[in-house]
Amino acid sequence: MSKIKIEYTSNPAIIKFISDKMLTESSYEYNSIDDAKNSALVQQLFHLPFVKKVFITANFIALEKFDILEWKEVEKELQEILEVYLQQNDSVFSEDKNEQLVEVYAESTPNPNVQKFVTNKLLSNQHIELSEQADAHEVPLAYELFEFPFVKEVFISDNYVSIQKSNDLEWFEVNNTLRDFLKEYLQSDRRIVAEDYAPKVKEAQKSDVKFQATDDDISKEIIAVLEEYIKPAVAGDGGNIQFLSYEPATKEVNVLLQGACNGCPSSTITLKNGIEATLKQLLPGKIGAVNALN
Repeated sequence: MSKIKIEYTSNPAIIKFISDKMLTESSYEYNSIDDAKNSALVQQLFHLPFVKKVFITANFIALEKFDILEWKEVEKELQEILEVYLQQNDSVFSEDKNEQLVEVYAESTPNPNVQKFVTNKLLSNQHIELSEQADAHEVPLAYELFEFPFVKEVFISDNYVSIQKSNDLEWFEVNNTLRDFLKEYLQSDRRIVAEDYAPKVKEAQKSDVKFQATDDDISKEIIAVLEEYIKPAVAGDGGNIQFLSYEPATKEVNVLLQGACNGCPSSTITLKNGIEATLKQLLPGKIGAVNALN
């Protein structure tokens, strides 16, 4: 029988039900029963008076509730409903997921040379940053993007691709070309990333880290703050932040900035006024400087 695990989130109105099998390679957000024509399960969930929104991606279903009850009052019944449904049905959708039309749209980022291309299809659960085609053989989508002579760097994460271009042209000259390419590539269901691919650490990053990341309580607190408060904002700008290490003697925090954040003219301001200020505010007395090792 399919097993469902309950997981709370930082938002008390939202709860996640995590399946032991993959549900979809795309992302679906439903705001009402009218949106749920492709899923009998989601329609069933919206018949519950406390369900406000339903979100399905990868191996979990997230529900947002109206403030008329607490999750503890209904979570076990919901868990059972989902387990029974998945046991009796091969898919949470009533139509073939491959028939879904792929949408791609471009978003500007604080880095003028980086554009974020967002899609309604899950691309990868990893954070993949590549700066040359020779390293992209196990990431076919990136490998083909590097065929465009103006593409200098590719960052793939969740449901978006951040692309860094050369300085000799403007985005309006290539935006449509890249968007059409991505839409056609994703619609054809070609492989995005090799199944056993693991992102490599750059040699420069290895040499910059002069000590091992610690597993002490402060490091865990830093990671929690980054995950809850910093990463969502950074991802919205087409980038990613990764904790590398914490030095107790100097209270220095070392992080890795990826995607649009790497090389961005405003990254220093973001680092000091955003990331460092947030960590100092939420972890008073525990944080000195925050350094980006790129």
